[in-house]
Amino acid sequence: MSDAQPTAAATTGATNGATNGAVRSNVNYRPDYATMEKGEYAYADGGALQVGRWQPFEHRKLANPAPLGLSAFALTTFVLSAINMHARNQSAPNIMISLAFGYGGLVQLLAGMWEMATGNTFGATALSSYGGFWISYALILVPDFGLLSKTGPYAGKPNNVLGFFLSGWFIFTFLLLMCTLRSTVMFFLLFFTLDLAFLFLATSEFAADMGNADASLALQKTGGFFGFLAAFLAWYLALVGIQDSSNSFFTLPVFHFPWSDHAQAQKGKAPEHTV
Repeated sequence: MSDAQPTAAATTGATNGATNGAVRSNVNYRPDYATMEKGEYAYADGGALQVGRWQPFEHRKLANPAPLGLSAFALTTFVLSAINMHARNQSAPNIMISLAFGYGGLVQLLAGMWEMATGNTFGATALSSYGGFWISYALILVPDFGLLSKTGPYAGKPNNVLGFFLSGWFIFTFLLLMCTLRSTVMFFLLFFTLDLAFLFLATSEFAADMGNADASLALQKTGGFFGFLAAFLAWYLALVGIQDSSNSFFTLPVFHFPWSDHAQAQKGKAPEHTV
């Protein structure tokens, strides 16, 4: 994200054209990364993991790394959520080890680092952190690591510490959620459902530690359900970020909040902040 002040056209947000310093602001507009010009501003866009107005390209043309990171997050979350919901009577999470290391971990971490190069602080923080989440979760599941074994440091009862682990990610996700409140509905819903998934999975571990197996199972399945929603929302936003005029006949809506910069520009009001 750029610290540069927008031009007068960017401040008013009243132009729909592709002129330097302009903000594209028609109701159905999504940034077309194939045609964005130097100095042009765009509004908050979940397909690029941008929470505010931004300049996609300043000095060089870069690919958008957000869809790659979102796809890595979505697939890994989808599989884990299926296991958490005990789909087809499967409840062992070991299949996650390779996926969490290779795709959700490594690929998402790389996408986060590439977000650094584009200047997107939010995207870099989110993708890199969740890449680290998957790598750390995979390490927990590795049998030789011994964290979950009966002879490990928690004597086969790791529920409390897993609850602490998931609670920390619930708090972190809530912080990111707060940064999406002026962006788009789909972007907000991704972090909202993910936050609920972490919350229910954390409480599931605490219920298991208290010996309430029925409540723990119900909470785990509920967490899996919200994880499913988060996975499909991430895929939705990945498609939003991939689509442009060169590869698609239509674009998916992201539904800007009524109080967002985009909505205010539609009403002829100047946005009150710059990004």
